[in-house]
Amino acid sequence: MSAQETDRKRLREAIELAARCPVSPSAFSVGAIITDADDRVLATGYSRETDPHDHAEESALAKLAPDDPRLARATLYTSLEPCSTRASRPVTCTRHILDAGIPRVVFAWREPDLFVDCEGAETLRAAGREVVELDELAHLVRATNSHLPGIEP
Repeated sequence: MSAQETDRKRLREAIELAARCPVSPSAFSVGAIITDADDRVLATGYSRETDPHDHAEESALAKLAPDDPRLARATLYTSLEPCSTRASRPVTCTRHILDAGIPRVVFAWREPDLFVDCEGAETLRAAGREVVELDELAHLVRATNSHLPGIEP
């Protein structure tokens, strides 16, 4: 399987995880998967998995030790661009990703400015991370989030 095929497969799995999110009228439903350098799943998470304020990336990272050496060569797949501004907690998903040392992030849909302004992709790139946007899958993420005002599949 090529790297692009692997990215699409894992990102589709992250989008499927988002369907598990308890629906919220004030938050996106997001799924995340962290894989190691050999594409083995290290952790998964989805928004509001254990707490109403959990973000998917935060939930997945919480299942790993912060100093897990596999994170230095990991890829994080997330259905929505990681947040760079957050209303519910002081630490953004972008900051969690940078602090964990994850070098590569793949996402499907840029976060619209429905709740906060987001510059997650730009922030990660500026910090030297590889960021891959597979916007051909964005319609699936919009469908998962069609419960929010102004979001159409």
